[in-house]
Amino acid sequence: MFQWRTHTLTTLICTLTPMVAAADEEISPLNGKDLSNWTTKEPTSRSHWKIGTASLNPQDEQQVVARSGGNHLINTAGRGVDIYTLQKFSDVRIELEVMVPKGSNSGIYVMGEYEVQVFDSFGKEKLNGGDMGAIYGAAPPRTNAQTQPGIWNKYVIEFRAPRFDNTGKRTEKARFTKVELNGKTLHENVEMDGPTPSGVTGRESAAGGPLMLQGDHGPVAFRNITIQVLKRL
Repeated sequence: MFQWRTHTLTTLICTLTPMVAAADEEISPLNGKDLSNWTTKEPTSRSHWKIGTASLNPQDEQQVVARSGGNHLINTAGRGVDIYTLQKFSDVRIELEVMVPKGSNSGIYVMGEYEVQVFDSFGKEKLNGGDMGAIYGAAPPRTNAQTQPGIWNKYVIEFRAPRFDNTGKRTEKARFTKVELNGKTLHENVEMDGPTPSGVTGRESAAGGPLMLQGDHGPVAFRNITIQVLKRL
């Protein structure tokens, strides 16, 4: 089994070879205690991420409240920083739940580069590439499966990483093989021409990448995150 290690981002980049998950490994990056399995793109002084129990603020449904105890990953303010796992992944099945306050905006970046949108689109009928469940900039969701603000939503994301030859030339595009929200299929076999803007590096890679959660657009909470590493076929 791997061991998590805590580093500043600078130390992580300069001195640590990122840990890559093994095939068939199932990982739960929330340890119920702290953020030692995670790091940020920017200084942690701007981070509003914390571990606790999330609920919608009864006085303001645009805000999420974090109570002590529990195992939820909570971004309590809008203009914070993105957070991502120390460990890297390639082909994966990701299951997680997300709570979206009214008017909020976040994202789930697979390999740190390819975004499934998190957005308050509750009740909206005509959906576009920026709505809840969209593969951002690539495909709008087939249907609006979002719960009302403050109610948890469950995503299931199956993803196939891009392939490269020995010269580094891409031979196969990254592909979301399936995306489900609350039991409804939103996407099947959507190919990505390249990374979504604002990812960890802005580049595609054969070496895998982390799970990144966007924290610079709005309050949001995540729980029950499970990453199943798939065999590369």
